[in-house]
Amino acid sequence: MALGVMVEDPDDPRLADYLALNDPAGRRRVERAGQFFVVEGTLAIERLLTVPGWQVRSLLLLPRVAERLAERLGDRLHAVGAPVLVAPEPVLRRVVGFDLHRGALASVDRKPPAEPADVVTGTRLLLALEGVNDHENLGSLYRNAAAFGVGAVLLDPTSADPFYRRSVRVSMGHVLGIPTGRLEAFPAGVEQLHALGATVVALTPAPDAVALRELDVDAFGGRPVVVLVGAEGPGLTATALDAADVRVRIPMAPGIDSLNVATAAAIVLHHLTPANVE
Repeated sequence: MALGVMVEDPDDPRLADYLALNDPAGRRRVERAGQFFVVEGTLAIERLLTVPGWQVRSLLLLPRVAERLAERLGDRLHAVGAPVLVAPEPVLRRVVGFDLHRGALASVDRKPPAEPADVVTGTRLLLALEGVNDHENLGSLYRNAAAFGVGAVLLDPTSADPFYRRSVRVSMGHVLGIPTGRLEAFPAGVEQLHALGATVVALTPAPDAVALRELDVDAFGGRPVVVLVGAEGPGLTATALDAADVRVRIPMAPGIDSLNVATAAAIVLHHLTPANVE
C-alpha cells in the first residue's frame, strides 16, 4: 500500500515545520510563533491518531517507516487528511539536523490549555507541577500520570512546555491524551485548587512530613486530590509547601534523601490510584 509523497529537496517549504530540531531555543521560538509542536516516534504518532481533538498539520517519514505504517495504519493515516511526506534519510538529516533513527515525525496544531475548573471538578486524582523544567522529567511524569489514572496535569508558570518534542517522546505520546492546564503562580495556584474543592498533597523529603504509608486517604472525603511536585533538586518552594493541605514524604533507607521527581510521583500516585484502575 503506497503512502505519502516523496520529497527530495531539503529546502522544500512543506518541510519548514521540521527545520533544525537540534536547536531547542530556536524551536521554542518557531513553535510558539506558529502555535504548533512536533511529535517524534511511531508509538507517539500512533497515540496521536487515536486521541480526538488534535489537528495534524503534516507527517514526515523515512521510506521504511512509511511502508511499515502503511501496513499497520494506512486507513487511519489517510483519514487524518494531513499531508504525509516521505523523505530519504540524507534529506531528513539535513532538515532536522541529526540522524533521526526513529524516522517518524508529525507536526500538530496546539490547543488552548484546559481551564482548571473544567478538569478538577469530578476528577478523582490530578497532578500539579511547580518549576519542572527538565523535558525528560516532564515526559516521564505524564507517562506515570497515564499509568495511574490521573485525570489532568496542571502546571505553574515556571514549568516547561510539556509539548516540546523530547517531552512528548519520553511520555510515549501520553501527553497528548491527558488534559493539560495552567495554574497561577503559587500560592495563588493552590488557592485556585482549594476554591474548586480539591485537597493538595505536596511531596517533600522533610522529616516532619507525613510518611506516605501513614497517609489517610479516607480523610479526603472523596474530594479531588492533587499531588503537587517540584523540580528535580530544589523541590517545591516554601510558598507551595505552606499552601498545601498536607505534606507527604516517601520513607527511604538511611543516607538517601530524595528520588527522581518522576519516580517519587509514581510512588505517590500509585498509593492514591482510583479504584477503577486495575
